[in-house]
Amino acid sequence: MRVAVVQTTPGIDADVNFATIRRYTAEAASRGAGLVVFPEEAALLADDEIKPRMAEIVRDVWPRFEHLLAELARQHRVAIIAAGYEPNDAGTPYNTILAFDHTGGEIARYRKMHTYDAFAYRESAYVTRGSELPPIIEVEGLRVGIANCYDIRFPELFRSMADRGVDVISLSAAWVSGKGKEEHWEVLTKARAIENVSWFLASGTVGADSVGLSRVIDPLGVVVAGADAHGEGVVIADIDEERTRLARRMLPALDNRRIELEYSIR
Repeated sequence: MRVAVVQTTPGIDADVNFATIRRYTAEAASRGAGLVVFPEEAALLADDEIKPRMAEIVRDVWPRFEHLLAELARQHRVAIIAAGYEPNDAGTPYNTILAFDHTGGEIARYRKMHTYDAFAYRESAYVTRGSELPPIIEVEGLRVGIANCYDIRFPELFRSMADRGVDVISLSAAWVSGKGKEEHWEVLTKARAIENVSWFLASGTVGADSVGLSRVIDPLGVVVAGADAHGEGVVIADIDEERTRLARRMLPALDNRRIELEYSIR
């Protein structure tokens, strides 16, 4: 399966963000991608200007975002994974990733479990945490797990995907820049691929406050394609199933485990 990992610079104008999503979906499809992954906040950047009005704004943006992704998936015959802020009548919005199949049908909805409450930032001040484990979808016969940014610091979440037979992990992120943060991104994206012997698709935003560096990593931690830390663009790579099988024969770490875990939500 050919995949496209898109790196964008979302802003507070949803219509501009939607135009970017349209453009890069068309480019990815023209290059043969069957799955297109967009970053966290692809629909809308939650900056300080709009946070006081988030609930009102997302009630308008979210349904249009859902419609856009369904339309593009159907039009270009691709599966799409992308994130935005979903209205929540009970409180602050969810930070939600949607997945649509090539017919334009919604196949998954993941509300970010781990809000980014670290490095003097507090996402939970304006986002409600999700309460369900990330879903796994099927695209062209491959099982694709879905995760969101700060999730990457919680290896047990990705191990739950491995226990459910994941082949490919998709991470939509807006990785905040800062001292040592690029190094964390480099290490953690590779680690999640290696320890779960799975392909890893990391789509990140790029700009003044985020590191970019979107990439596709193979099951042994090799970055087979990647973007820089400076501009928007599309990263294309082919998921080689034989490469996965070879990696798991060489490194049967999942079969060698002696600790069993149970996953639950409190």
